[in-house]
Amino acid sequence: MTTRFQGKVAFVTGAARGQGRAHAVRFAEEGADIIAVDLCAQLDSVDYPMATPEDLDETVNLVEKTGRRIVAERADVRNVERLTAVVEGAVAELGRIDYVLANAGIGPVFGDRSRQLIAYLDAIDVMLNGVYFTVEAALPALLRHGDGGAIVITSSAAGLKSVGPGFATKSHGGAGYTAAKHGVVGLMRYYATTLAEHSIRVNSVHPTGVATPMIMNPQVERYLVEHPEMGAALENLLPTPVVECGDVTEAMVYLCSESGRFITGVTLPVDAGLTVR
Repeated sequence: MTTRFQGKVAFVTGAARGQGRAHAVRFAEEGADIIAVDLCAQLDSVDYPMATPEDLDETVNLVEKTGRRIVAERADVRNVERLTAVVEGAVAELGRIDYVLANAGIGPVFGDRSRQLIAYLDAIDVMLNGVYFTVEAALPALLRHGDGGAIVITSSAAGLKSVGPGFATKSHGGAGYTAAKHGVVGLMRYYATTLAEHSIRVNSVHPTGVATPMIMNPQVERYLVEHPEMGAALENLLPTPVVECGDVTEAMVYLCSESGRFITGVTLPVDAGLTVR
């Protein structure tokens, strides 16, 4: 097994399950110690069950099985003070931060709750403001060691095209999700230009639907039956309905590793061709 990240530390948000857990475990397998945070609570705007404290415990267990250290805390990315405190405590234990994987996200796009205004506000707060707060909380430690590093923001195919195929599927949550995922592209480019002189590379990844509980749940399945036009809009060009968490993780590894040492400011689709349909 390679250890491309030996001696490094990765800070992963939304780490309790899904893509965040996959990133944490794989970076640990590559030698990195992990700082993992997740809300581990339910938001009223979200129709499907969100991650639990037990999910975060399982991420800890899986990382520790690799032999790496992990500091895991419940934290809301909408709360910059809490994020900063968690990062400071973790860095005191682990020594540094080299990679920031701003992954935390919600999917308030489907169902009746998506039509409530709070769905728009939560989408912006978690997936735009939360990304900004994540980077700002980590930045002092990322800069302190002077060895450069990488930030990768999880956007979406919805950061490159609208998630709404027509009026029947119009919702506050869909608007907020699309706006937030587009908005983090602006943040990515801003940080790419302002941090380049410190050898910190900043990129975004843009997955199609990923096989996680955010997508693979009865609420989404029911909504797609009721609105087949949404299902058609989410159909990939390549013959796969969704990609796996590990497919997105591979992009994260590439962008953070030596292979991606001269890549910054890019929007990297991991979308099975969805955005070129």
